[in-house]
Amino acid sequence: MSSLDPQATPTKNNIALGVCGGIAAYKAVEVLRGLQRAGCAVRVAMTRRACEFVQPLTFRALSGSHVIVDDYAPDNPDPIAHITFSQTVDLLIVAPATANMIAKFANGVADDFLSSTYLACTAPVLIAPAMNTTMLKHPATQRNLERLRADGVHFVEPDAGEMACGTIGPGRLSEPERIVGAALEILKGSKDLAGERFLITVGATREEIDPVRFISNRSSGRMGFALAEAALRRGGEVTLVAGTTTMNPPSGARVVRALSADEMSHVVRQEMVNHSVFIGAAAIADYRPAQRAEQKIKKSEDQITLTLERTPDVLSQVAASRQNGMLVIGFAAETENVLENARDKLQRKNLDAIVANDVTREDSGFDSATNAITIITKDRNDAVELPLLSKREAADRILDVIVQLRT
Repeated sequence: MSSLDPQATPTKNNIALGVCGGIAAYKAVEVLRGLQRAGCAVRVAMTRRACEFVQPLTFRALSGSHVIVDDYAPDNPDPIAHITFSQTVDLLIVAPATANMIAKFANGVADDFLSSTYLACTAPVLIAPAMNTTMLKHPATQRNLERLRADGVHFVEPDAGEMACGTIGPGRLSEPERIVGAALEILKGSKDLAGERFLITVGATREEIDPVRFISNRSSGRMGFALAEAALRRGGEVTLVAGTTTMNPPSGARVVRALSADEMSHVVRQEMVNHSVFIGAAAIADYRPAQRAEQKIKKSEDQITLTLERTPDVLSQVAASRQNGMLVIGFAAETENVLENARDKLQRKNLDAIVANDVTREDSGFDSATNAITIITKDRNDAVELPLLSKREAADRILDVIVQLRT
């Protein structure tokens, strides 16, 4: 392994971090720190526009190395820096990556240091896009992203939410810990889930009351998508059965939409025969209106009465009809007696493992970037309580249990 820093130990992974011009450039500081905490040696390259958002001195102070902006700058110690910088690293990360830089990469344009570095790079490349929603959805940007995926570039998909421009939608730079997690998976090169075919339910279902109203819940799909992303990184194949979500599914996963409990049950029954691991991460409604009104219910009374009936228990159906050694993993989102209720669900539904969490916590559960989970397995029935983690990190810990169950 080559080194960017003569003081670096042979066991360190050497990372090149490219920072493009955009308001999300400040998050690259946390990406740098996260990589350093993981034992990586990091060098930073910035575009000129990135320097208008964060000064190179910030990255120089944190990395301990010269920050390269221009090959031809008088203070650049290396006259062919785009060659030595790119070919002496184990991974090139670009975060944030603007639409402009993505277009340059996709079309082989090399008119600045970072785009020249990309063309000269022999290491894997990880890109974390960040841009306005309209720019992200533009056909030109989508073509460029697909071209880079075909070239073998790895991506951390942007999050959905409110951006600096006031737009609400996909395009916001993913959280730094998620970018770091994806980088470490690439560096680890672990494919310990190769051959496993995951069927994962994600998000919330909607049970219609009338044409404009429905019963649902706060599930965003974050945890299920994190599991899918982690499984893909570790060599698994993934099919997502997705209800309503506020996140984008990871690239590489096959997605089947199922908005109601009935639809999700139907799709899962069709798909489960082709999969080896089922993870029930969706928050499927337990009840639905017994009668759906054909027309909008008018606000003519002070109150109305709804009669509810049970929806299909998808998790129990899968556990009861599984074949060929399929593993079945459930979730228990609880508000009280968390472990007691989770153990009861584990045994009652005949699951291989269950992931329990207290959804009353503000920093954990529905629509949160973090999760504090406890994993219980059927054979051991011991509770492995984990500290507060990003959902991407929690996903890997859940997958570690699946690997253990296979041994």
